[in-house]
Amino acid sequence: MLTVADEGPARALEGLDALREALASGLRLWADLDTSADTHGAEEVLAGVFRFHPLTIEDALTPEPNPPKLDEHDEYIFIVFHALAGYEPFGDVATQEVCLYLGPHYVVSCHHGPLESLEAIRQRCLEDGLPLRRGAEWLLHAILDRLVDEYLPCIDAMEESLDRLEAEALEGRAAGLLERVLRLRGNALRLRRLTVPQRELLARLSRPDFPHLVRPEAHIYFRDIYDHLVRTEYLIEALRDLTDSALNTYLTVVSNRLNEVMKVLTAVATIFLPLTLISGIYGMNFAQRVWPPFESGWGFPAVVGVMAALGLAMVVFFRRRRWL
Repeated sequence: MLTVADEGPARALEGLDALREALASGLRLWADLDTSADTHGAEEVLAGVFRFHPLTIEDALTPEPNPPKLDEHDEYIFIVFHALAGYEPFGDVATQEVCLYLGPHYVVSCHHGPLESLEAIRQRCLEDGLPLRRGAEWLLHAILDRLVDEYLPCIDAMEESLDRLEAEALEGRAAGLLERVLRLRGNALRLRRLTVPQRELLARLSRPDFPHLVRPEAHIYFRDIYDHLVRTEYLIEALRDLTDSALNTYLTVVSNRLNEVMKVLTAVATIFLPLTLISGIYGMNFAQRVWPPFESGWGFPAVVGVMAALGLAMVVFFRRRRWL
């Protein structure tokens, strides 16, 4: 928990009494709560000190994810935002929900587990007081800006993974490729479902919808985050199109390989068809032996030679026609 006066770096607060005193005095305040470490203590802060609405407290404390949203209350607004917690190549995108309360002179953040992005902002506040010293809305801007910027490295990593998959598909290495392409496509769709509502809530913050909480000079900065998220959304759309292209490439390569196999099998069957006909006719039992080679010693080698010559001639013919 942090508080800061008009000047100087922030200082850490310990205990609920110090928090109540800072809140009552009107000092700029940031309460950062990790609900995975102490759910009861977080609930005491949200309900006992700040007296937030029970429904928002339920959303902030439950480990189940909530959709991104912005709810307006009398003296504060409640925001649910999703941060990226990590991404492994060809793995699932890990997201982490961050619940934010913006009041006249305070920001309360709740998350289930540590977040490096918030810790970096906290260290900056301890060093020089910024951005909390400028006002609560500026701290909210710093948090949202940091969370949005973390989407870009993830998208870049997914694009690199997709490039490797396309190279493998063109080289004919299709083992496990379909599963990885579909996983990337699923991650792109998941990011898309998150960015659309988050873009809408940033659009509201960039408009004069909350004059008692967000000063006019801060609107343009929230608009800047909105523009970043719009760009991120375009990149996600492009990534989804690229995954569809990679999937089509994979299916085309598999189809071509199947066609090559079928072409070879068809050629082999065609070569053996006349050979089977000759051997079938020659091997029939006739009551009257009208074929002279039946009684000759060179009959069997002659027929086998004819069959071999015919098969070789058909192979040469197929080669010249580029069927083999």
